[in-house]
Amino acid sequence: MGIQGSVPRNNYLNKEESFMYDREKSFPMEDTCNEARIEFTENGGLVNLVSRRCLITKLSRSGAIITMTTKFQLPRNFYLDIVSARLPMIGCLTQRVYTNDVVEARFLRLLSDKDLQRIFVYSTHRNHQGRTLDIYS
Repeated sequence: MGIQGSVPRNNYLNKEESFMYDREKSFPMEDTCNEARIEFTENGGLVNLVSRRCLITKLSRSGAIITMTTKFQLPRNFYLDIVSARLPMIGCLTQRVYTNDVVEARFLRLLSDKDLQRIFVYSTHRNHQGRTLDIYS
């Protein structure tokens, strides 16, 4: 009875979590090309902090499309470090992992306009070549 009692509650929480993201305002994705790194903990007797390199191909205030080798078990929660733009430890939630090494991730907090502009300034994508960083704002 104890195990059966926890199953519906678990399903309810997953539905509620999905409902929360469905109701959240979605922001349009913009093409970009930034090198980044994901960090997550891996359990193998001891808790190890694992770091993997990746590439951000699309970005919005609320999420990102990340390209990486997914030959490992990607956890549901991880941190995204955008090294070139000096934005450390952005909390992320894995939405989908596609078979062509593409991961769709949702940020746990919205990025500010200042952080978004900073990422686009350091992007190597051709759409962001003319952007400059405003150091006075």
